[in-house]
Amino acid sequence: MEKASSPSSSRRSAYLEALTQEIKKKLTRAVVSPAQTRNLLQDLFADIALEVDQRAKDVILSKEEDVISDVADQADGGPLCFFDVLADYYVKVSERGKDILDLMVQLWSQSFASHIFSLLFHKWLFEVEVENQEILLRYSSALVQGATNVFWIDIQTNTRRFQTLFRYLLEEVALEPTRLKKIPIQAQRELYLLISRFIFFYNSVDKLDSFLRNFPEFPNAFLVGGPGDFLVIELTDQLQKLKVEPVLLHYLSQMKVLQGMELRMTTSTRLKACLYSFTSPGGPMYPTRAVRHAAWDALDSLFPVGRYPRHLISLFFRLLYPWYWPSSCWNFVVSCIKAVLYSIVRLIFSRQEKPRQS
Repeated sequence: MEKASSPSSSRRSAYLEALTQEIKKKLTRAVVSPAQTRNLLQDLFADIALEVDQRAKDVILSKEEDVISDVADQADGGPLCFFDVLADYYVKVSERGKDILDLMVQLWSQSFASHIFSLLFHKWLFEVEVENQEILLRYSSALVQGATNVFWIDIQTNTRRFQTLFRYLLEEVALEPTRLKKIPIQAQRELYLLISRFIFFYNSVDKLDSFLRNFPEFPNAFLVGGPGDFLVIELTDQLQKLKVEPVLLHYLSQMKVLQGMELRMTTSTRLKACLYSFTSPGGPMYPTRAVRHAAWDALDSLFPVGRYPRHLISLFFRLLYPWYWPSSCWNFVVSCIKAVLYSIVRLIFSRQEKPRQS
């Protein structure tokens, strides 16, 4: 006998259907009002990227409902946003998203269209069959472009609001060949390069080995190298674009996982030059003291050979800029004082522990 739908299930479905109708209304207005299109799409993007408030959670995450429990699990460790819930809804009830897709196609070239598509349909693309290969390629390219844009929003604000999107693309697509093969090979390559640029930011280095093993073949691999070379090239390009200090420090602190990776000489030199550019004050990077020290740590860890000559050369060039001497001397004195104080504290504590043990 078939189970009757519970009141909580009906309530949830009605709520998600109401959200869908609101999205359709905004997209329809964007289509018929070209002058307001950008603002309407920007507002819609902001709405679906909002964190789900408590009242909405009571409806969406009803404890009586098992089918939505996976949404809560996916958002574990980060905020649960409306796009997380709607993305699952458009997979489970795919016909509800059809009208939205038709409207999105009419707005394809507009700002924020790819953002919205990547948030709402990133699961739908890999779960629902799309027979037309040309349309599939268009959807896949929009997904990669939109995901790139929203991940950069996270970087600029130093937040992890779109972490669930990244983790789905990495864990459920890139590491799952059956899903990955649903999109054209060109889109697969673009997706892997995208993940390479943001895998450090979203704290997924534990999946790095599996990610590199599943790397697709590139037509220019004989010139560039293996998966590790592609990864490092994307990372070095990403590092030079970063302007948010905490994010840059986070990337530099993660660089040590590249230790021992087999790279071509050109890639290794590229990585070394990129890190070295962050070790000196002034242009073109203008790194802060914290960034310089993090870059030195990464450089010394990845390239221990030649460590001391590098520091001596850096010191020599530092002496050519007298206006940096006062700050350097002051920081050196402060570091020495801190080291002495830490040594004294450790000595006091060690002496206090010895009588207790005896």
